[in-house]
Amino acid sequence: MPKMKTKSGAKKRFKMTASGRVKAGQAGKRHGMIKRSRKFIRNARGTTLLSVQDANIVKKYMPYAR
Repeated sequence: MPKMKTKSGAKKRFKMTASGRVKAGQAGKRHGMIKRSRKFIRNARGTTLLSVQDANIVKKYMPYAR
């Protein structure tokens, strides 16, 4: 059987943790930051872990990242 391909968009956007969760950048920080509260900007730093439902979708795109 041929190898399965990883979706190139997914490998650029997501990383896997050692326990198998999916790490992604925080949403909502590209533009329009002046209307966001300081609390939102502060809490949206760094990365976040995806929910289990979203992680299952991403894992299908990345068959070898386990």
